[in-house]
Amino acid sequence: MTTVRVRVPASSANLGPGFDSLALALALYNTVEVTALPGGGEPVVRVEVSGEGAEELPTDSTNAVVRAMEAVYARAGQSVPRLHVRLENAIPLQSGLGSSASACAAGVAAANALLGEAMDRHALFRLTADLEGHPDNASGAVFGGLTASSRGASGFVARRLPLAPDLRVAVALPAVRLSTPQQRAALPSQVPFADAAANIGRALLVAQALADADYALLAEVMCDRLHEPYRTPHIPGVEAAIAAAREAGAAAVALSGSGPALIAFAPANHSAIAEAMREAFRRAGVEARVWTLPVDQEGVVVTARQERSINARKP
Repeated sequence: MTTVRVRVPASSANLGPGFDSLALALALYNTVEVTALPGGGEPVVRVEVSGEGAEELPTDSTNAVVRAMEAVYARAGQSVPRLHVRLENAIPLQSGLGSSASACAAGVAAANALLGEAMDRHALFRLTADLEGHPDNASGAVFGGLTASSRGASGFVARRLPLAPDLRVAVALPAVRLSTPQQRAALPSQVPFADAAANIGRALLVAQALADADYALLAEVMCDRLHEPYRTPHIPGVEAAIAAAREAGAAAVALSGSGPALIAFAPANHSAIAEAMREAFRRAGVEARVWTLPVDQEGVVVTARQERSINARKP
């Protein structure tokens, strides 16, 4: 039997004005262990789920990890083998922390490893982004660190950007379920030209501020006009939580992905900032979970059970 183990980080996309283009990988992980079972006959898929989503995620071939594996095998012109899949999830579902991209990236990377690693890391990213339909969380999950991504002339493209060392963030997740399709439906079909222009400049400066750990600049430019004004009204207590984070020392606060999680940036006092956001949500009648997290610098990591490294080739 062949077994591979895949670890994929959470990711916070958009980062304020970087709508559908910026992402930051966070040290909160889903781990998937896939065993290709011996024997022929009809394909058999067994899925075990622990942690986040254990009572909700499918345990058959409709699981997102398995569907992503099927896409890789189909592109290779091969049938999916009999599989035993174990999911250990720490990334909450429908949180704005990239759980869907994590599942897709894990399945793509696991299948690629079982097939002999035909795809490099950029190919892993492109297929993950194709399955997701957008590239931001996929780039963070696959590459780690701070990434920029978009659709190029021939498909999705992404690159890692410079990032200040030892960056940490505070994250607050209120107990509000908002799916990405729901939050995308809240967006207008058109936006004013001035809003689009403002976001382009600010997104570039957000990336520079994160590279330099320039929190004064980050406070100036972490302002979005394309998605947050349309999404935050669906999250009770969010404005109070943002204000509380800033009062506790956060230089900037943004909606993480499509929400409902918030991500706060500061040079210090991350635990106090996280607790301030939790208390603000509680006063608004909403319980919240909080984390203080470093940035993940590795992206998707694949290893064999025998500990022999078979990581996807780095860019």
